Amino acid sequence: MPRIAVLQMTSGIEPEINAVALEEAVAQAAGEGAAMLFTPEMSGLLDRDRKRAAQSIAEEDETLALVRVRDAAARAGIWVSLGSLAVDIGDGRWANRAFVIDPEGRIAARYDKIHMFDVDLASGESWRESNAYRAGDHVTSVENTPVGRLGLTVCYDIRFPALFDALGQAQCDCIAIPAAFTVPTGTAHWHVLQRARAIEASAFVVAASQVGEHADGRRTYGHSLVVDPWGEVLLDMGGEQPGLGFADFDLARIAEVRAQVPSLANRREIAN
Repeated sequence: MPRIAVLQMTSGIEPEINAVALEEAVAQAAGEGAAMLFTPEMSGLLDRDRKRAAQSIAEEDETLALVRVRDAAARAGIWVSLGSLAVDIGDGRWANRAFVIDPEGRIAARYDKIHMFDVDLASGESWRESNAYRAGDHVTSVENTPVGRLGLTVCYDIRFPALFDALGQAQCDCIAIPAAFTVPTGTAHWHVLQRARAIEASAFVVAASQVGEHADGRRTYGHSLVVDPWGEVLLDMGGEQPGLGFADFDLARIAEVRAQVPSLANRREIAN
């Protein structure tokens, strides 16, 4: 029964500070017996001022958080689902890119966030992710992690069931949904969406989240979650403080749920 660790962060505008927090979390997670650590969206840099952020966003090989986490994972001998980082992709745009790092520090998988968060909220907040980021176009999963086949998504992707249907059809055992959810949308939808996606895919969901007041002025919802394939919440880290949480995975639960509610096997294509 693998143990996983979930990092809830209050990432800021200083890459060095964020990288140190990630390194410390890798070491602590391994020291407390976790086989895999999950981190939030934008773990290495969270800055809504894109002109300022551009000074810290580099190509993949030079991205500080990625370099440090790869080294830390190799030292600790632990898997890391690095929720996402802003990466310069060399055409004047960035990618919001998730990574899976193996215990040798190698990159086992990459996933670029497919769905861009472009919205004007009733709170007065306005977000145009597509102005700076290029959307991905590939569904991604990686085999043979401590949680089985792991499907990768990022934050706003949670609102698009077709992606989770594809991950369910790929027989993912676990789906990572790292996030930096706003407080209004989190309060309204966070828990119900996470539970729904776990139920639909008959898979575990791990949603490491940003939390609290950030240096760039935003406020995020927190409530990092682990949800089992039946929709039961195994871990909820609350909406107040960063920290490290732990959960034990009973992977046999996946087969039990899929036998009891065989929705993946019973799925049919519906003509328009």
